[in-house]
Amino acid sequence: MRRIALVCLWLVSSTLCVNAMAQEPWPGAPDELRRVLDGYNVKPGDVGIFVQALDESEPLLDINSSAAFNPASTIKLLTTWLALTELGPEWTWPTDVYVDGEIVRGVLRGDLIIKGYGDPYLITERLWSLQRQLRLRGIRKIAGDLVIDNSYFSGEAGDPAAFDGEGLRAYNVLPDAFLVNFQALSLYFEPDPARNRIRVSADPMPANLTIDNRLRAQPGRCGGFRNGVRLELEGNSRNKLIVSGNYGIDCERYVLTRSVLRAPTYAYGVFRSLWEESDGELGGTLRVQPTALLGRADDEEPFLRIESPPLSDLIRYINKFSNNVMSRHMFLSLGADVFGEPANRDKARRATQLILRQQQLNFPELRIDNGSGLSRDARISAGSLGEVLRAASFSPWWAEYTASMSLAGLDGTLRKRFRDEAATGRMHLKTGRLSDVYATAGYVHALSGKDYAVVILQNYKDANRGPGEEAQAALLRWVYEQ
Repeated sequence: MRRIALVCLWLVSSTLCVNAMAQEPWPGAPDELRRVLDGYNVKPGDVGIFVQALDESEPLLDINSSAAFNPASTIKLLTTWLALTELGPEWTWPTDVYVDGEIVRGVLRGDLIIKGYGDPYLITERLWSLQRQLRLRGIRKIAGDLVIDNSYFSGEAGDPAAFDGEGLRAYNVLPDAFLVNFQALSLYFEPDPARNRIRVSADPMPANLTIDNRLRAQPGRCGGFRNGVRLELEGNSRNKLIVSGNYGIDCERYVLTRSVLRAPTYAYGVFRSLWEESDGELGGTLRVQPTALLGRADDEEPFLRIESPPLSDLIRYINKFSNNVMSRHMFLSLGADVFGEPANRDKARRATQLILRQQQLNFPELRIDNGSGLSRDARISAGSLGEVLRAASFSPWWAEYTASMSLAGLDGTLRKRFRDEAATGRMHLKTGRLSDVYATAGYVHALSGKDYAVVILQNYKDANRGPGEEAQAALLRWVYEQ
């Protein structure tokens, strides 16, 4: 009888233990992380976590790591790793210039043709350098048109407002094979108390854009002034920017970055402005047309070619500062490299799967979409993103890859996080944030000397408004203390 009672007691206690384990929402999680997640009533299915030392075969912490989540901008870690793996750190993007006519006494008697290949970093200074090389080659005046060939990217035209209705925001800029200065305009608002007005200027100022300043100066506080400033494009060519609303006369100078012109129109306007600032002349206007339509041979040598900085430099801008359009350019370039031009998203997605198979990685849940994370459709699991980090650590380009991420408390998107504490500078991370999405992935260099791959993906209401950051901080500090 006593034996039966003991057996029954053992069975009951075992069942209770199994039930308790089944009900444990955060198995193995540190206390502070539990407190944060439980305090915000976060459901276990809304978070995926993966933590593993790079020299260990089993994870230190694994919570829901096989479930697919929206990773926001942390997907850039996959895009840049794919680019390093397939293209290499020395890869550059060319921009070719052709002349359609003779050059006589400084005058190009014809068109200047520029063919872009998706250079993600053709900033204003580099466009100025291109023009300087044209002048050194004897061109002072272009009698014909500026012809832009952006056909290397195919099917990427669309509505920049499609993602969130904010079509003028710089983060919504769409890829273009000849993209100048990220298609971005810096608008400067500068109060002039002596004249009771607000001056508005732009840099760069495209020659084909006019700014109609209707801002009203008013007394009062400066906080949240942007809610009172409105930007509107007008005209058949949408090349008139109306700035209206109210701005405090006692406010400081402020800079607002926006994208107000489409890529070829913007590129032409900036090219013309820079050219004329250096006493150059451009007699014609803009034409967007593939060079193949102009009867030029595919193997014709360009009049001038410039190369972008190497890929190893450019992935820093993508991961440290979360540059969406640069990431999308890099993603499209993968597709063209593997499957040939023109580049498009379908080729890039197929290239992604091919490279993953070559690296013996299988992510059945992966939906990389456009490669930037600015998407409601992108999906990956914490475990898969962790495997990317682990695979990268065995790559000859691991140093370049790690250096592309933000250093906690020092630079990039993490320059204001983990400052003045022991973990400052001991974490290389990529963050991601969308409405109801907060994600972090990267490497933590722990007190023990071990390096850990860490991923936390959070998809729940208001995750981006505070709870996600608290949970992230609790996890990262715990890993650092290992």
